[in-house]
Amino acid sequence: MSDRKTSTDVLVIGGGMAGLAGALALRGNGADVTLVERAPEFGEVGAGLQMAPNASRVLKRWGLLDKALEIGVQPKHLVFRDALTGEELTRQTLGGEFEERYGAPYVVIHRSDLHRILLEACQAAGVRLVNDVMVESVETVNGRGTAHTASGAVYAADVVIGADGLKSTLRTAVAQDGPVSSSYVAYRGTVPITENTPKADLEDVIVYLGPDCHLVQYPLRKGELLNTVAVFKSPSFERGEEQYGGVDELKAAYKDCVPAVQDALKNLATGIRWPMYDRDPVENWVAGRLVLMGDAAHPMLQYLAQGACQALEDAAVLQDVSRGTVFTDDGADAGAWDQAIHQFNKKRAARTARIQRSARIWGESWHVSGLARTLRNLLFKSRGDGNYQYSDWLYGQAEPGTPTVSGGRSKVLSA
Repeated sequence: MSDRKTSTDVLVIGGGMAGLAGALALRGNGADVTLVERAPEFGEVGAGLQMAPNASRVLKRWGLLDKALEIGVQPKHLVFRDALTGEELTRQTLGGEFEERYGAPYVVIHRSDLHRILLEACQAAGVRLVNDVMVESVETVNGRGTAHTASGAVYAADVVIGADGLKSTLRTAVAQDGPVSSSYVAYRGTVPITENTPKADLEDVIVYLGPDCHLVQYPLRKGELLNTVAVFKSPSFERGEEQYGGVDELKAAYKDCVPAVQDALKNLATGIRWPMYDRDPVENWVAGRLVLMGDAAHPMLQYLAQGACQALEDAAVLQDVSRGTVFTDDGADAGAWDQAIHQFNKKRAARTARIQRSARIWGESWHVSGLARTLRNLLFKSRGDGNYQYSDWLYGQAEPGTPTVSGGRSKVLSA
């Protein structure tokens, strides 16, 4: 999509949410930024995603929130129900006090729409975008990051941002690990909302919790589409099969659920399923002039809906720690890059590790049965709407330039 200049201040590897956000953030600091993507075209697969206030605050800071709101939906409530009985367990009103408390709205948006917003912002900001580049390794030579590609081209930069996702090739520079299977898979689907679509819940995010399964529904694109995600424990995935030839596992997983849940399965696209992985947290994301971010650094299960949110948080913090010290009109200060990426790592690793571990525990609590299900339901029902004790740590986390919870209201810290 642009010229192949191979020397740059910042090289970003990966054109997903994290890579685009990181490129935009550092370009905003005045750095010369090149982003390379292995695919021949930029794009994002998947369906809907939830942007909690900790992510929409970042978009607000970059002047992109209005664009997200133009195409996304602000749901009125987040509602949890028991999938076997349909009983409501708890709900959170997402407007009013919630939005005021956290300084930004809760937004649901199609993944491709958010990706497009970030891509267009990078283009407008002057990020150099290059497709068909497969980076195989990065080394630090004479104080600069050097990226070697499959084609033989070599890119050099003062700092290299590794944003190549869950199955990151670059992560081997900091950890000899691999993706961890959760035993769960997801089927997803988006269908048009028509006059025949049941009108209940079309303004909310609804989560049905069942033994070894759950189902999520919410509207997308200003209420034109209904997004459905069905997640369940898969015997074939436990055997190591990422894909599976039929839908018998899907039907079996939800056979005891209420009709509303079983009817929702008709909205799913069953041609492909999404095996769910994360990785164990690692403290160090830096190797020389290479630093990881997004899923390359901290891939997490989706139960807290924080994968894309944490990528945006990464970019905001990276922007803050490098602003005014890393790049000037006279060029980059080599020592300041080292300080910035290590400060970024230090600021982010503990928080994202907590979210990774919490997502695993949260998922386990969703999928219990028997006595554990009874106790889980009692705990959920004991929580009243407007109780923020379980969300302040996640949505109100204080980062430079973002709101922090103070006395029940949000306060903006100086950038």
